Parts: sequence; structure tokens; C-alpha cells
Amino acid sequence: MAIHAQSSGIFCMFSIQTMLIISVSSPGTANLRFPQHYTMIHWAGRIEKELEKVLPQVTGVQQMKSIYNEKRSQFDVKRNSPKDLVERVARDIARLLNSKRKALERLAKEAEQIQTEYPWQDNIKESDIQYYDSKVDAEYVQYREVIFPLKPGSNFTEENLMANPQSISLEFVEDPNFKNKVNYSYTAVQIPTDIYKGSPTILNELNWTQALERVFIDNSREDPSLRWQAFGSATGVTRYYPATPWRTPYKIDLYDVRRRPWYIQGASSPKDMVIIVDVSGSVSGLTLKLMKTSVNEMLDTLSDDDYVNVVQFNEKADVVVSCFKTLVQANLRNKKIFKDKVMQMHAKGTTVYKSGFQFAFEQLLNDTTSAPRANCNKMIMMFTDGGEDRAEEVFEKYNWPNKTVRVFTFSVGQHNYDVAPLQWIACANKGYYFEIPSIGAIRINTQEYLDVLGRPMALAGNQAKQVQWTNVYQDALGLGLVITGTMPVFNLTADNDSKNQLILGVMGVDIALSEIQQLTPRYKLGANGYTFAIDPNGYVLLHPNLQPKIINFREPVTLDFLDAELADSNKEEIRRLMIDGKAGQRKVKTLVKAIDKRYIDEVLRTYIWTPVEGTDYSLGLVLPTYSEHHIRANLSDQILQVQLKDTTDFESLLPHTFESEGRVLIAPREYCKDLELSSNNTEFLLNFIALMEKVTPDSKQCDNFLLHNLILDTGIIRQLVEKVWKTKDLNTYGFLAVFAATDGGITRIFPNKAAETWEEDPEPFNATYYQRSLDNRGYIFRAPYRSRESNTILQEQENDTIGILVSTAVEITVGSRTIRPAVVGVKLDLEAWTSKFKILASNQTDNTRQGSQMCTPTSGCEMDCDAHEDLLCYLIDDGGFLIMSNQINDWSKIGMFFSEVDSALMYALYNNSFYQRKLTFDYQSVCAPIHSSNTGAAPRGVFVPTIADFLNMAWWTSTAAWSLFQQMLYGFAYHSWFTTDEIEASDISESKEASCVRQQTQFYFGNVSSAYSIVQDCENCSRVIHAKRINNTNLLFVVAEKLPCSTCDVEKLFQEELEFIQEDPCLNMPQPRYRKGPSTCFDYNIAENTTDCGRGHSFRPSIRTLLLLQLLLLSLVAHPHILPFSL
Repeated sequence: MAIHAQSSGIFCMFSIQTMLIISVSSPGTANLRFPQHYTMIHWAGRIEKELEKVLPQVTGVQQMKSIYNEKRSQFDVKRNSPKDLVERVARDIARLLNSKRKALERLAKEAEQIQTEYPWQDNIKESDIQYYDSKVDAEYVQYREVIFPLKPGSNFTEENLMANPQSISLEFVEDPNFKNKVNYSYTAVQIPTDIYKGSPTILNELNWTQALERVFIDNSREDPSLRWQAFGSATGVTRYYPATPWRTPYKIDLYDVRRRPWYIQGASSPKDMVIIVDVSGSVSGLTLKLMKTSVNEMLDTLSDDDYVNVVQFNEKADVVVSCFKTLVQANLRNKKIFKDKVMQMHAKGTTVYKSGFQFAFEQLLNDTTSAPRANCNKMIMMFTDGGEDRAEEVFEKYNWPNKTVRVFTFSVGQHNYDVAPLQWIACANKGYYFEIPSIGAIRINTQEYLDVLGRPMALAGNQAKQVQWTNVYQDALGLGLVITGTMPVFNLTADNDSKNQLILGVMGVDIALSEIQQLTPRYKLGANGYTFAIDPNGYVLLHPNLQPKIINFREPVTLDFLDAELADSNKEEIRRLMIDGKAGQRKVKTLVKAIDKRYIDEVLRTYIWTPVEGTDYSLGLVLPTYSEHHIRANLSDQILQVQLKDTTDFESLLPHTFESEGRVLIAPREYCKDLELSSNNTEFLLNFIALMEKVTPDSKQCDNFLLHNLILDTGIIRQLVEKVWKTKDLNTYGFLAVFAATDGGITRIFPNKAAETWEEDPEPFNATYYQRSLDNRGYIFRAPYRSRESNTILQEQENDTIGILVSTAVEITVGSRTIRPAVVGVKLDLEAWTSKFKILASNQTDNTRQGSQMCTPTSGCEMDCDAHEDLLCYLIDDGGFLIMSNQINDWSKIGMFFSEVDSALMYALYNNSFYQRKLTFDYQSVCAPIHSSNTGAAPRGVFVPTIADFLNMAWWTSTAAWSLFQQMLYGFAYHSWFTTDEIEASDISESKEASCVRQQTQFYFGNVSSAYSIVQDCENCSRVIHAKRINNTNLLFVVAEKLPCSTCDVEKLFQEELEFIQEDPCLNMPQPRYRKGPSTCFDYNIAENTTDCGRGHSFRPSIRTLLLLQLLLLSLVAHPHILPFSL
């Protein structure tokens, strides 16, 4: 937004009340009047003139323009063609992804061939095979010891705990491409914690997949840029290359490849799922807890391509989330809402399967709603403790004979019900029956339904062998943000003379987002230009604001384009067009949020976008008007001079010159491949200088664009130091420092001692002052930020003074082309400039006005900002932060949001349109953890039956009776009645930051560009307020009376970032955003064999056993003294 106030056309809003207040003296100040409106205008003009005189003179902004003209022969001004740029980058990305596609196709083909030729071995033993078990790493052993601490006297040792004699020992070398230590000669194996690695299925899996090692290595040799290559097996085994020790975030290994986003996407088509949960009275206690956990685990198997709803039923059925009337996208937000509501379910009533199934079918088959769907696999997942009802009439009405909806049934808990009805329901509807008797069976049994969904895909054969690219997610092995190309691997062996319908697993090849970012023209677009890319869900995989602050490999990184930026109707339309795979271009006026999140600017941007061929991705580019051209230096001769040390430009980079010419910081960019990066900028600078003495002018090891522009800018700023900065006495002007930064990556702070307290980013493109100066006309003021919780002001360490940063862009014109290649500025000494501010906003130095305003016994005079503390005078920036004040007590509040200084005054400015506000959300934030005790102790749970239970014969064959019997036997055998088990969570329960959503309100200048006078009315008093924008700055000059009364009942405005907590998720529920699902669907194949639909086991004790049990229990009740407790 052009921060520029018009000095002409001043319109004053005066009411009769205003005039009365101005003309009447304030109590206790008989000879003092509140300043007239034109007096405030006069003061503002003097402030403007002082800034316009001093700032250009000291910063040298005009001289820097002249230096660029003098150096004109050393650079060209090149045009950034947005259309050509975005199309070229899209082609490069398509080429990169296509190269990984070839590796995937080779892996899948070889895997199917190897498995077909592999002879299954029923008697295979662990000793028959050897492999690298990635969990034998010492780090993992340490974590497991934390989870399962050995008791004193135990014969087990740490080596026994994780010992795997079949695991080979490997040596590893550090590889920056993987951000890890790796071994290129072997693959590594990861097996989920809850899978027995000695079972014949797992051992055969390990045996035949060993041959994939050769294919992985061949792929890597052919394409050295390949990152992780992995095969995720349907059995849960993961084999990946190159080998590296396994990582265990949070010290508990919950990794199962079958729950990873890339595996789920590759193993099945999108899903429309309705989960129905039996909450009848028979479901209580442990069974209800198992159900809740099972449903939540089931939700974790869904991705953003899926749609889901959760329904609870007894005699009646209803959704668990009242506002989710139809299926909703299975994104992180919606799944969290479901999980919270599921945990609140209560059991009551009787079981009526018909109600639950009828509700679910109507949800799935209702085509009258316009709500989005996956429109592929349709399924019902029923969780119950059992029953006799088969609900045949419902299936006849809704699902037979076509059986378009699969039904999966889950028998939860330990009970004696006949499971035949549940098995029949699943088998009659192309589903599968599962049993979940205990918590250990939940994870496996809530994910194996994917094998059933994979049948049509396997039967489709080559038609289904398509490469799919995932959403962005965190790599489990530390590579950072990645996308993965996936391809299913089918079992090609014959199954009783028919085609096999099993998926062996999924092949995956990772691409780090950093690889894609390297293909984009980052530095040619300027500080505020950037590229971005989105997927069919509208989620970004490239965007400068894609910066998740917490690493959680279990959750995908799903930042919508409209959440990465400040949404408006233009961006909504751009997002839709990109998802639809269309190309286009649009110039829009939009709002952007500063890096430090304190400011919002209104800017003009060009958006241009095009699809990435061969993928569902779309690439976009954003360019400010002033970045439609860029500087390209041509300094081959200067590079040679650097090597000969025959140039003062090069010498100005050396540390020994800092004392006389100021400190130099260079942006940490990859100027050359051999340049060693360092977090210490001085060390990085020395590394750069050392490398410059070795490289040739056009070395292929270096990025000539970056290198030449850096050296060009070094010379330009050196001349600025010599011609301007060294000639000025900064103290005379009230400045602590003067500085300059350029697109080429050079930042120089003068004098050298001022650099000791310099806190801005050495990369100009990442600095708030740099970006905002380019986007705004004039001088941008910014004080050190101080929140209301802070106890001390952010002060300069050297001399205990506060520095106000002031910066402005250097704009040069070459022919008809205008560019802004640099920013210059100063740091104001707050104490010196506050004194100057008070004088400028007074009558002391204006003889003409001073005479007319001389106080006499018979005539009053106007108050001013210097002599009268009862008059409030402020300079506030465009974000609403205090820059200067004439009040001594406000010294410690400089940099605070003004509402913390004077909440009533800030509200008046906002209410009169000097400021507008924008509520924004950060969906990638972290919040403080919920602290809980690390230990817990409780008696072993014992179910105590009531008298009514004893008198009810049905109870004797129920789960409760058998549970009680088991508990008593356990107690007698182990003497553990009411003993407590203490569990120390140790590091497992240590407090950790959690991902969350944070909200913040930013303020920015409204449409008021003139000077206004307003009256603020409170209940018991009122006051006059003058306000005017300071021309050519981002400052608002405010003059006001002190509030006569102690309070003013107005809204207090807040700016600080807070955690967003929504007690009722159905309040202000956002409308579903436009998305586009995968174009292919494999949910039906006429050749599918549905006879394998699960097997159950009914617990039917004999009559003799029942009678013996009854006698035993009655005897215990009759003689309670033999029990170690009283009933």
C-alpha cells in the first residue's frame, strides 16, 4: 500500500460539541487551551519537513541512485517474463517427476517378477535369512528401554531386549542429500512393533524382498539424485534404500507403513465411508473404550482424498457431530472434531442394527445433496459388541443385488455372542469381518480393510499401475518435507487357476521439496516475488509461507493456498482454476502479511499459473510490478581482479575494514557448490572470500548470477560509504546507525559497533524491513517489538538506547524500466528524536506563531507537546505500534501495540477508520503442551456384580460373568487383589509442544488520508482528538486530551497472537472448499472373489462348565470370608 497522506483537501469533522470543548478551558488550566486543528496540521508539517530534510541527506538514497547510473556499464536490466518463467519451471518440475516415474516403474515390475519366481517356504526359520534390522540402532534400544524398563533382578539385558542375531552390522557415512548417515550397499528393514518378526509370513517377506536390493542400487546408479526408495509391504514390512538406522520420534515407534499417507494412496482408491458405532446399554466399560479407540484409529487410515461421517446408534441413529449432516472431507481438522466427539459417546438403550445401517445407506446413497464426495469406494464400518440381528430388509432395500456399498463389521471386546450374524453381514455385502478382543488388536484390524479395497485394483492389472503423487508430508527418516511417487505392486501368482487379487504392497520414491525449490528462479523475482504450487485439494507443496513449526511424521502437512495467503475472491478463483488444470494470468490488488506477522500491506501483484504436465499439480508465480525487471551483473573482469586482490571493492569485504567502513553481512546463499555454509555470518564471509581466490570467472561450480550481483552490490555500497556515510556525524542528526541492503545479498551497517545489536536477517529477502520498504512509498518506521507480557523494553545493549528502524527503497529508472534493487535506512536514537519530536510539535521554534500564542494574564494560549504533559502527543505506525510519545511514562511502552498504551484512544482511531483490522490464522503453529503427571497408580479393576445381576440368569452367560471369573482366578493365582501398579512414563510423557492453530488481528491504515478531528464520548466524559497521516511515511500523528474520567467503556483491541480454541466446532463452520479428487477409480471388478470375508470364533462354554461356574460363584458369595476382599 502506498503509505502517503495527501496534504491538500483537508476535511475536518467538527460537531457543536467539538467546538464547545475546544473553546472551553480544561479544569485546572485556566489559561491553556487544547490546540486548534490547524495548529496540529502545522506541527505535522514541521515533522514532515524535518524528516524529508534529514533522512535523504544521511541515508544517501539519492546518491545511491547516482552510483547505480555510474555503474551502468557493469549490469543489464533484464525483463522477468512471468509467462515464460512459470512455463519453464513447470517443464523442469515435470521432467524431474518423470525421471522418478521411470525408477518407480522399474521397481514395481522387478518386484512382481521376483515374487512370482519365489518359492514359498513353510518351514523357514529366522536363522535362514540375514538382513539389516534398522531398529537395532543404539538410539532405538535406549528408547525401548525407556518404554519397557527392566525390573531389578531381571535376567534380561539391553542387548536381549532388542537383540536380533539375524541383523547384519553396517557402517554408515554422512550424506547431506539424505540429511542422514547411510550405507549405499544395503537396504534396511523396519517391522512394526506389534508384528512378530519370526512368523513364516514375515520371514518369507524378508526373504523375497531381499532381491530388491539390487534394483534399488541400480536405480541409484542410473539417477544419483534419487532420495529414499522404499517398498511398503501389505504385511507391514518396509524395506528401504539406502540403509540407515531407524528414527523414533517421541521415543515410541508407532510407525506402520500401512498407515502412511503414501501407502494408503497407492494401495486403494478414494473412499466414502460411514462409521456406525453401537452405543446400546450392553456396550459399556472396557468394550466402549475399545470401540472409541478403534473408531479413532480407523479415522487415521483416511486421507484428504476421502470423505467420512461417524454415526452412533441404538434404537435410533444420529451423527456424532451435529453439524456434519453429510459426509465431510477426512482432513486433519474434521478428523480431530470427530475424535473429540467420539470420546464423549455414552452407552444406553438397546441395539437395533436396522437403524444404524439405514442411516448409513441414506448418507452414502443420497445423491440429492450438492456436498462433495470421493465418488469411488463406498463402505460402512460397523463397530458393535455383537447381536443376533442381520438387518436383511435394509440390505435388500439399499444394497442388493448390485452391492455397491461394502460393509465391514467389527466385533469389539471379549464376549460370548454368536458372531455368525456379523460375519454374514460382511460376507453378504462384499466386506470383511474382524474381531477386536483387546487393545493390541486395534491397529492391525482397523487397517486390513485396505486389502479388500485393493482387490479391484489388483484385478485391473496394468490399468491400475499408475504413478500417483502424494500431498506434502514429513519424512520419517529426517529428509524434511517431501512428496512421494507411489505405484501399487500386485501378486501375479495364480490363485487356484484364477487371477490373484492381492496387493503385495506399494513402491515409493521420495522427492524432497528442496529439490523442486531449486528449480525456481528465487532471486530473480526479488524479495516479494515467489513461485508456489498446489495439488488437487488446494494444498500448497511450494510456497514461501509453507513452514510447519513442528515435525510430526504421522500427520500430513496440509496448508491450503487460501490459508497460506490472505484470502480474497480473486485468490479463490485462481485456486479453482489451478485445481481444474487451467492456465491463466491476473493482476490483483490484495493484502499481504509481513514476515513478522505485525503488519499488513495492500499491494498490487501479478498472478500467473499453469498445470504441471503428467501430474495433478499446478504451478503459480507471483510478481510485484516493480519486480518485472531485474539487474544482471556482468563482472568477469572484476572476478579476476578479486583473485589478484587488485580492487578496493573486494577489500571492503575483509573484516579488517569493518571499523572504518562498517560491518558487512552477506546473505547465506549457495553462490558456489564448494562454499561451506555457516550460521556465523562472519565465518561464512571468510569462507566466501577464501573461495573467491580460487574460482574462475565463469566457473560451473558457481551460480554466476548470484556471484556477479553480489560483487556488483559490494562496490555500489562501498562508494555510498565513501561519498556519504563517512562524511556525516550521525550523533549530530540523532542517529545510531545507517545501513543499506541489496537484492544481491549485501547488507552493510555503519558504524561497525552498531552491527553488534543488529537483529535483522542477513538475508534481505527474509527481512521484514526490506520487504515492506519495497512495497511502500516513503520511509517505513518500525520500533523494537514489545508485548504487554514483557517486563523490560528491548534496548540497545551498547548504550542503553532504543533504536527506531527507518528504511526506504532505492528506485532507479533505466530507460522505461523501473526497478527497486536496494533499501537504505537509519536507526534513530529514540531519546534524541523524542526531544526533537516534542520541539517540532510545539511553538518554541516558530517565531511567527510563538508571538501570536504568547501566554498573558488576560489571554490564554494553546498547549503544546513539549511544555504540557496534559497534552498527549503520539507517533503511531501503520500497524498500530507506538513509535514516539511526549509522555515520560510511555518510554517503556515504545514498540507496544497502542491499545496497551491507551485502549480508548486506539479504539477511537479504529472506530473512525484511521485503522482497519484483519483477523488471520496460523495453521502451522505450535502451542504449549498440557502438563500431566508422569506417574500413575491404581488398583486392578474388578467388576462387582449387583444383586439384580445375580438374579438374572442371562447374566451368568454374559461377558461380565466371564470377566469376573477371570479376575478372581488371576487374583487367587497371583495374590494381586487391589495391589497397585505404578507406571512411570519417564521421557514418554515429557511435555512436548503440540501443533495448533493460532489467531492474530493485524491493523493497517484505513482509507483516511486527510487530517481529522473527532470527539470521543465516554459515559462520564469526553475528549477531543486530532489525527493526521505524516506524508511520505507510515506514521500517524495523534494529539489528544487526557481522558478526564478514569474509564471509558469501549472495546479493547488486541493484536497479539493467541491460540485459537473453538469450544463448539459447529459454530462458524466454514464451507467446504473446492477440490478435485483423483481422476481414476477402482472400486468394482466383476471377477472379484468375495468368499474370503473373515472368520470368527464364538465362545460357547458347555452346560457342565456353566453349572460348575455358578456353583463356584454362589459358594464364594455364601462364604465371603475366604476372599481377600469383602463383596
